[in-house]
Amino acid sequence: MKKINWILGLLLLALVPMLQSCDDDDYYSIGDFSWDWATVHATGGGGFYLEGDRWGIIDPVTTAIPWYRPVDGKRVVAIFNPLADTKDGVQVQMKGINEVLTKEVEEMTAENEEEFGNDPILIYQGDMWLGGKFLNIIFNQNVPFSKKHRISLVQNKIEAPETQNVDEDGYVYLELRYNTYDDVTNDWGWGRVSYNLEEFYPTEKDENAEPEMKGFKVKINSKENGEGVIVVLDFDHPVGVPDKSKEVHTVSSMIQ
Repeated sequence: MKKINWILGLLLLALVPMLQSCDDDDYYSIGDFSWDWATVHATGGGGFYLEGDRWGIIDPVTTAIPWYRPVDGKRVVAIFNPLADTKDGVQVQMKGINEVLTKEVEEMTAENEEEFGNDPILIYQGDMWLGGKFLNIIFNQNVPFSKKHRISLVQNKIEAPETQNVDEDGYVYLELRYNTYDDVTNDWGWGRVSYNLEEFYPTEKDENAEPEMKGFKVKINSKENGEGVIVVLDFDHPVGVPDKSKEVHTVSSMIQ
């Protein structure tokens, strides 16, 4: 009996390295769920991968949502089970994808200013951040009765038509404009939107140009704090993705 116990002890010792390897950072448990805001990259034939703001390249090697149809460049909130780390990100089982309204920055002129409106908008502190070269926003809207509201990020070419992308203080100045079209109800709902800022980021060719780009300053008409509020989004002091950004169920069909 003692001999058998001794042999079993040796076997257990031999198994220790194998058991430890299962706890490696390169592998995950089936019950590990995570999420990320990400940009879709369609590869054709219904295939795709995601470029996550936090996780890097998210490669869906298996999926629980086979009906999903990727749209290249679209922003999404992805929910997944991480399976294994890769050089540039992670392989996952995709569990769910919630699409985010994805828009470009527009130029506002005297001719089109009325289209953008300037109604007050409710954005809580920390609910506007930079990620994946996008400006990401969670906002609370007074739900429309029949007409979609419009939310836009613009360069104001009325006040400064000749302004370059980067101002003398090193920031790109933009404005968030919201138009309710005077169509509101007493109901409130969450909205989320991502604006593509890639055109403003310095390239290798001009990264040493003066002034050096520090970030973005976005002017909003705040429902809580009034018109003309400036939100500073500094590269050196990034705002973390708010925890609730996964949970927000948007009224995306009511904004454009």
